[in-house]
Amino acid sequence: MRPFALNYARPAQVLEVSAPYAYDSGLQLNVLPDGRLAAHDYALLRELGATTSTAGSKTHFDD
Repeated sequence: MRPFALNYARPAQVLEVSAPYAYDSGLQLNVLPDGRLAAHDYALLRELGATTSTAGSKTHFDD
């Protein structure tokens, strides 16, 4: 018997988004191109909501 939810399940949609920051493995934080910490850029945080790192868990936030 197939569970009811599987009749309507869809694959996760992959979004192509480019972040204005990069992960710095030495600092273990996301940094902006000018070297500042992305978590200290409040305008960026307001726009994106958070600076999620892809270096580990998808639920890890640097802010």
